[in-house]
Amino acid sequence: MSTIDVNNLLSQMRQMTAQVRPPETAFKAAPVSAQSDFSAVLKQSISAVGRSQMEAGNMAASFERGDPGADLGRTMIAVQKADLSLRTMVEVRNKLVDAYKDIMNMPV
Repeated sequence: MSTIDVNNLLSQMRQMTAQVRPPETAFKAAPVSAQSDFSAVLKQSISAVGRSQMEAGNMAASFERGDPGADLGRTMIAVQKADLSLRTMVEVRNKLVDAYKDIMNMPV
């Protein structure tokens, strides 16, 4: 049976969220307080992953259209960040599902 350190998981999710935010919005967002509940942090992380996916898609489409100012390097980095954040979110989901299954299978 695997155990999950919730504080460690929350700190990793906060770091992921900070990494996938564009630099101009990283300072506008309210910092996550220590009193935040897990569902709020999870929602923020999921929305950050979604935003990074949308941004990478927009940058890729802009590059494919040949728009001026579309840079292949920045586009590829954005796509890789979006892919990494999605894979990380999937792994977090898998760990949460495993933990839920373990808890539900515990004898009462």
